[in-house]
Amino acid sequence: MSLAEQILARQPDNVLERLRGADKFWTALRSQQMQVPQVVTKTSESLEETDWDLVICGGTLGILLGAALQKLGWRVALLERGILRGREQEWNISRQELATFIELELLTEAELEQAIATEYNPARIGFLGGKDIWVRDVLNIGVDPIFLLDTLKRKFLEYGGKLLENTSFKTATIYSDGVLIKTGEIDLKTSLLIDAMGHFSPIVKQARQGRKPDGICVVVGSCAEGYNQNETGDLIYSFTPITHQCQYFWEAFPARDGRTTYMFSYLDAHPERPSLEFFMDEYLRLLPEYQKIELAQLDFKRFLFGFFPAYRQSPLHLPFDRILPVGDSSGGQSPVSFGGFGAMVRHLQRLTLGIDEALKVGSLQSKDLSLLQPYQPNISVTWLFQQTMSVRIDRQVNPQQINNLMNGVFAVMDRLGDDVIKPFLQDVIQFTPLAKTLPLVNPKLVLPILPQVGINSLLNWSVHYFNLGLYRSLYSLGKLGQPIADRLSPRQKYFYHRWLDAWKYGCGADYRD
Repeated sequence: MSLAEQILARQPDNVLERLRGADKFWTALRSQQMQVPQVVTKTSESLEETDWDLVICGGTLGILLGAALQKLGWRVALLERGILRGREQEWNISRQELATFIELELLTEAELEQAIATEYNPARIGFLGGKDIWVRDVLNIGVDPIFLLDTLKRKFLEYGGKLLENTSFKTATIYSDGVLIKTGEIDLKTSLLIDAMGHFSPIVKQARQGRKPDGICVVVGSCAEGYNQNETGDLIYSFTPITHQCQYFWEAFPARDGRTTYMFSYLDAHPERPSLEFFMDEYLRLLPEYQKIELAQLDFKRFLFGFFPAYRQSPLHLPFDRILPVGDSSGGQSPVSFGGFGAMVRHLQRLTLGIDEALKVGSLQSKDLSLLQPYQPNISVTWLFQQTMSVRIDRQVNPQQINNLMNGVFAVMDRLGDDVIKPFLQDVIQFTPLAKTLPLVNPKLVLPILPQVGINSLLNWSVHYFNLGLYRSLYSLGKLGQPIADRLSPRQKYFYHRWLDAWKYGCGADYRD
């Protein structure tokens, strides 16, 4: 019996059974046996009338956008297949990013402080064979999802929103003037459908047509009491060489009811990649060495596991009018991040104001809505970073290759200071910090990576890197056009604002220091 079986079998809530259920899904993805649903159809007929301005499918993160748009006066219905309730595990984020909730008037200062469950400093970055780096105020806030979602849920209802819990999305038919959504129990007629159902939304599955992800981040972990030290955290840490064609990275931080630790690895979706249960076994095998503690000393509160897909052709532009994917559904997160709460909060204000404009001017066609999920070169350049932190299943490399490169890169960023390292750690890539860093990295660390990365990837990355600088210039010029933009028609303003947002977010100018 494996270590994972021994420990998880003793846990409540059928943890081992749920892990094996997730593994079946992971196996189907790797072997391309995922079913492709056909949940969206089109008709040239008219719906004639709508009951809602927008319907959001997927409530866990959809409630953030739903509350913001309902507050602006739109008629919003929110579908959630279960009960809309936050999970026990905190969501980690940097404090300055939470200002969005104040700016959108979704939370008061007091409510925001109450939503913060934990806060720690400093956090460590370190790799085998190198020197540890310590930073402050980066992803060091743990937000209480239960309090946050309960508060937003209450306000959403007070604003006049309609919450349909235990109600699953089934199908959508796109008419010339609206969308008919069927749930099995109730039909909803809306001007706009917002898909917040996540990476494996049935609408996204249909649009992707069973295509394999270009990258995967596998994550396993737990929250437990009994640790000897629980005042600091790890943002990214490794203490082992490449093993099983994987580089194991670790993350740790204090939680309200113990200490959370994750082990994660960047992979492709090759059929020979290990199972989630294997990764959980590796996690439990290495956890004592990582945290300098015996497993017997730990009181496990919960286990966490999953895999996060990423596609090069992202954000996803749906071929359907009147449907907009947001959050993980859109695939707009970086391939080196987990997406989820942090990515949603980063874009919450942009999406709120953009959807508000789209509804006002009737820009609900596919080509118009695609501007709300634009190409972002600062996300596209991170594909090269994902490749350098992963190993192909059929390639033999120096076991220390990834650790050596990471040590070299982060040592340079540490010397250059907070203006360089902090945005990078928060997954906000900017042209100037990158331009300062790359020339100072020892070429001897980069050359061994080139055969794995390949010339095509390097050329592709060069285009995105050039665009990163171009977008920074375009954003500066675009802001100068505001006096002219004020004289544009409402529809013209919609396009101007969308391009300005694309340049701003695409070059990382949205970064909050």
